[in-house]
Amino acid sequence: MASNQSDLKKSIMDTKTLPTLPNVIHKLNSLSDSDSSSVQEMAKIVSSDQVLSARILRLANSPSYGFHRVSTISNAMILLGVNVVKSLALSSSIIAMMEHDSIGLWEHSLGVGSAANLIAHRLKLPECEEIATAGLLHDIGKVIIKLKCSDVDKEIQLRVTTRQIYSLEAEREVLDTDHAEIGGWLAKSWFLPDKLSEPISFHHDVEKSCNNRVKTAVIHLADVLIKSSGFGDSGDDFVPSLQNIAWDILKLDKQLLDELVYELEDKLIEVKNFSFEMLSN
Repeated sequence: MASNQSDLKKSIMDTKTLPTLPNVIHKLNSLSDSDSSSVQEMAKIVSSDQVLSARILRLANSPSYGFHRVSTISNAMILLGVNVVKSLALSSSIIAMMEHDSIGLWEHSLGVGSAANLIAHRLKLPECEEIATAGLLHDIGKVIIKLKCSDVDKEIQLRVTTRQIYSLEAEREVLDTDHAEIGGWLAKSWFLPDKLSEPISFHHDVEKSCNNRVKTAVIHLADVLIKSSGFGDSGDDFVPSLQNIAWDILKLDKQLLDELVYELEDKLIEVKNFSFEMLSN
């Protein structure tokens, strides 16, 4: 299995075969690393790609980010922060693929992003928008499995269906790894900051997160809440248990959890409408 995992990791890390936007991203990374660069300069680079610009603006105005009224890339960068816009740019083509070929997973991801935003605001955490982005991207590894290993993806789904097991368990049996670890590989190959890559890598195992346990715990909780709501399709119908470490890190209690579930019900109606709007265009 070690050889298979090594070959898979090599394939995932071969970002030249992924539908990214290397020229735009390279320029954006160069500017963001320079202390003398302005938001306007970076916005000009992003705006040079009309499809990318439209996607970032739509996501910036989505329920995952609280339905802000954002009409320019400059405002999106100010609102979301450069790192969020960079990660959205990097993932834009893959998210587009999710919309049309994996509608259930796209809606699940939107739901987790929205739930993460709601939890972060309710707990008065900093960087709520980046937490929402981590939620949106938390299952990006599943997209990569489907994109680069279609036969393997079919085998995983077959095991989930015939044996009634978690997709995470099936992934580990077939691949000797799982979508969270694969998402972490991809995040690192994209040079995403740890505050995004750790929640992606460890949303199923919060204890393994080192420097961003709070953010990781939020994404774990958001994932559990969306799974329990039945919103979207993450690959199986089973709801994972909320890990005790996440409960403790976020200082949850039953009343707060009940309130989050209640507030999320209304939010998911907005998410569903937003998803329908994007898919119909």
